[in-house]
Amino acid sequence: MSHTDPTDPSPLPVLDVWCELQCPDCRTALADLRALRERFGDALDIRLRHFPLERHRHAHAAAQAAEEAIAQGRGWPYVEAVLERAEDLGTVGEPLLVEVARELGLDAEEVDTALVDGRHILIVDADQAEGRAIGVTGTPTYVIGGERLDGGKSQEGLRERIEEIAGRLIAERS
Repeated sequence: MSHTDPTDPSPLPVLDVWCELQCPDCRTALADLRALRERFGDALDIRLRHFPLERHRHAHAAAQAAEEAIAQGRGWPYVEAVLERAEDLGTVGEPLLVEVARELGLDAEEVDTALVDGRHILIVDADQAEGRAIGVTGTPTYVIGGERLDGGKSQEGLRERIEEIAGRLIAERS
């Protein structure tokens, strides 16, 4: 979910959030992400990066559905809505992904079709491969200013560290 323009001579600082939509720790991290968006607004590009974990059966499908929501212009609202229902996703599965799309006013039929035809699978797989290459092993994991911050065990202090790095990067950009 990037808004960064590679031709911009001074691109925004980027916070990559390696996330999995069936992960309870990622759901807990929502408050921090909301606070970061509120504090930095358009000065920080917060990008969703997919890292579905094998132990969560519906995580890969959820990542693909999120990509379809992004294509329909409602990526973050969709991601947040699915994370809020992470436990339900474990029991209900893919029908929940379509239901959330419908609740948000997305084209739910298109989300369902995207899950069947796999049109977003390469994006999800590329994110996961890149995550592995940089040492991501769990979610949530944040990368900002070349620093990787692992949040899977505890979110304690992570938002403050991200705010510190983001503030520095934004100041350097000015």
